[in-house]
Amino acid sequence: MESIITNSLGKSMTYQAYRELVKQLAEQNTTTGDEKTQELADYTKLNDQRMKRWDKTLKISKAAQKKIIGFSQNVIWLVITESWCGDAAHVLPVLNKIAELNNQIDLKIVLRDENPELMDRFLTSESRSVPKLIMLESETKAVLATFGPRPSEATQFVNRYKTLYGSLTPEFKEDLQHWYNNDKGQNIIDNLTEMLCEYEASACQ
Repeated sequence: MESIITNSLGKSMTYQAYRELVKQLAEQNTTTGDEKTQELADYTKLNDQRMKRWDKTLKISKAAQKKIIGFSQNVIWLVITESWCGDAAHVLPVLNKIAELNNQIDLKIVLRDENPELMDRFLTSESRSVPKLIMLESETKAVLATFGPRPSEATQFVNRYKTLYGSLTPEFKEDLQHWYNNDKGQNIIDNLTEMLCEYEASACQ
């Protein structure tokens, strides 16, 4: 596991580099990943606009900021994603805003299809679902926690629908995007601050 993580970290990029990559792909009408289709290229264009909006408008409450800033451990947030992923377009800007508040959190991003061994160690219900955040201890690269592919409330929303109807329809996926827009990143912020607090309780006292 350690060698897999180390190898993936060697191929990682910053959030700023990822944003630039997605912007370029959108302009070139293409996408990350092994599969290149017009549908995925269109999703990449849409996600570039989503991330641009969240980068400008996302707000973190004073209470959450206090917890994030109070976290004192050196960790790496290694995130597996692809540019076409709608969930990732909502989640990654939030991860970046949190990491910007605390230089102990080093946000690094890798692409799923370029890191299959890493992805296969962090499946969600046997699926290569992204985005997937792996929190690592900076020095040892030990896995401390994971998050994703969706925040808790969105996960419940999806699971309820799957239980009733078996699979996600295009109409449901549109409803899910509306949920993200209405939530404004707050459920993600709550989940991530809880994750930090579970690892270092003193930061949240």
